[in-house]
Amino acid sequence: MRSRLALVLRIITITSTIMSRSTSQARRIDMHVHMVGNGVAGSGGWLRLHGRYRWLAHFMVRQVKLSPAVLEQDLESIYAARLLTMVRESSFDAIVLLANERVHDPDGMPRDDLGAMYVPNDVVLDLAAAHPEFLAGVSIHPARRDALDELERCLTRGAVLLKLLPNCQNVDPSDGRYRHFWERMAEARLPFLAHTGGEQTLPQVNPAFADPKRLRLPLECGVTVIAAHCATKSGLFDPDYFDDWRRMLAEFPNLYGDISAFISLNRCGRWRDCLRPEIEPRIVHGSDFPVPSLGHRLWLRGDLSWSDFRRTQRIEDPLERDWEFKRLLGFGDEVRTRVSDLLRR
Repeated sequence: MRSRLALVLRIITITSTIMSRSTSQARRIDMHVHMVGNGVAGSGGWLRLHGRYRWLAHFMVRQVKLSPAVLEQDLESIYAARLLTMVRESSFDAIVLLANERVHDPDGMPRDDLGAMYVPNDVVLDLAAAHPEFLAGVSIHPARRDALDELERCLTRGAVLLKLLPNCQNVDPSDGRYRHFWERMAEARLPFLAHTGGEQTLPQVNPAFADPKRLRLPLECGVTVIAAHCATKSGLFDPDYFDDWRRMLAEFPNLYGDISAFISLNRCGRWRDCLRPEIEPRIVHGSDFPVPSLGHRLWLRGDLSWSDFRRTQRIEDPLERDWEFKRLLGFGDEVRTRVSDLLRR
């Protein structure tokens, strides 16, 4: 009963907030952009790439006209400067820049022997404080012994959402031990961007945690939850949880989905479903940059003409290229302004 009451109160708050902002101009936001770094300049972060993940990283930096050598240099500064230029040259007003938490055991013990990347919260908080084009998406494992303290610190510094990759960071959102963490997020109106569905760009620790049904507890606590990728599959043999997520939309008005990485070989198979009238109002835009936007399958399937595919694939700005593909598929501008009403201010 307590969790249901919290959910009702949260929905009323969201509705009131949206109505109060209806007279202001909503910003066009890409709400799913990853910050990357290696800690060379002393941020405390790290980047550990092996095997195919190193090859993928080389591919990603080349798409923004950077040399793979940047992975051994001051990656945070170089990447942030490139991102800032991209945003300013695009049709976007801002991006949510995402930190990346370390892997932890359920008892809160950090596992630096697992995971490929750690981007501390202060990296994105400092960048957001310096540039209005950047909004801070922080990352806090709720099992951390200082999780609530870190949450308060990030709220004070202006965090607009919290991002986790449960399957990669070993977070089971349904664990009852995290209830107080989710309740504080709901109270603070901090939305939760949760990776759902398959994952190919980072090593997974527990693939089962990619199931959107594990998001029920934060939803019941009243947290606004955005299921990244709408629970679609990434790899050929990944499970596709899209229909589970779709059914949950009817139960939880505080559940949304983003279309990040939809311009890719596998996730693009669900784009038509996301335009269905009962689903589209719950869709927000994200690119998943630096994951590349590749429209090849869309053209091969006949979803795009050859001329539109070639013209769009040649757009140099990756953020703009990703959005142009989605615009051609039928996603309207409200998809990239809608998140303005969900982010904490």
